[in-house]
Amino acid sequence: MIPYGRHDVSQADIDAVVEVLRSNWLTQGPMVPRFERGVADFAGAAHAVASNSATSSLHVACLALGVGPGDRVWTSPNTFVASANCALYCGAEVDFVDIDPCSYNLSVERLSEKLATAKINGTLPKVVIPVHFAGQPCDMPGIHALGREYGFRIIEDASHAIGASYLGTKVGSCQHSDITVFSFHPVKIITTAEGGMATTNDPDLAERMVRHRSHGITSMPDRMRPRPADEVWNYQQIDLGFNYRMTDLQAALGLSQLGRLEQFVKIRREIARSYDEALADLPVILPWQAPSTLSSYHLYPIRIRESLCGKTQRQVYDALTAAGIAVNLHYIPVYRHPFYEAKGFKVGHCPEAEKHYREAITIPIHPTLSISEQELVIESLEMIVKL
Repeated sequence: MIPYGRHDVSQADIDAVVEVLRSNWLTQGPMVPRFERGVADFAGAAHAVASNSATSSLHVACLALGVGPGDRVWTSPNTFVASANCALYCGAEVDFVDIDPCSYNLSVERLSEKLATAKINGTLPKVVIPVHFAGQPCDMPGIHALGREYGFRIIEDASHAIGASYLGTKVGSCQHSDITVFSFHPVKIITTAEGGMATTNDPDLAERMVRHRSHGITSMPDRMRPRPADEVWNYQQIDLGFNYRMTDLQAALGLSQLGRLEQFVKIRREIARSYDEALADLPVILPWQAPSTLSSYHLYPIRIRESLCGKTQRQVYDALTAAGIAVNLHYIPVYRHPFYEAKGFKVGHCPEAEKHYREAITIPIHPTLSISEQELVIESLEMIVKL
């Protein structure tokens, strides 16, 4: 089967991990700070805080911004559940803003409408989490402007989007947000096996995230409670935190992969251009790209135009799978999961996201995808959807 996504681990990556295995530090050593500095410098942010997953990074980002019981967090329904679950972990309520029909990202227009109503009802969100779906950046200047107007904070869920940019600025620079979160799962742009990273330009937010990812413990003298002169203290727990630390093994892999990040994104963009050209005349909707953005193309989602090809999404999905192509679906709207339906969310809450869910199929795109595999994907899709 040709997978829709796949990691690319080189001998240099393996050597970097082995070097750590032979060192004195497997965790809490020097590699994590080096990886953090590397990501911060790449993105153009002042600080970066690594964790054991992007989900953990989203959680500590919410905690750093003071999200708690009685607060509201809004996000996109077209995302993995972690984008919403992170708020529930903090005891907050979650709601969803429908997506833009072109970018499949959170719609600034729908957000503006929802905020105006929420202001009247006294139900404004404390935090909004836009998601850079498939690597295509959101309209962050527009979301940031609404944040200033309505007083909410912003966490960019850039799990798909390291290496992407908008208006000439890399995603992760936090010019239009408080915090940006990246994922390093094996199908993402670069990998640490599992892992996440949060960037920010606010030193206080960075410090809080560091503390929350490590049991709520601090070793900073000015943060610790005064102690008797005859007692020795190296650290104190001052918050209820979590063990979300990244290991030095993961960081070594991530730092090695970071050196190839731009190459990985270049290959993904080349594959996307090949698909754009080869599939242009088929009865499918191809990913739209805003003129002011450069996607990192974590995913290449197409949408099936059933009225033009006479095939349902399910029929195309099954036929591609039978041809040896492991396509996927990104995503079922978060509120359509049974857990969220049990909270009272109903069909029709975000119509555009539901339409996307009924039509979308993700076809393979990753740096190890060969020319012959790309050709098989294209030829198979042509045979299936042409009348």
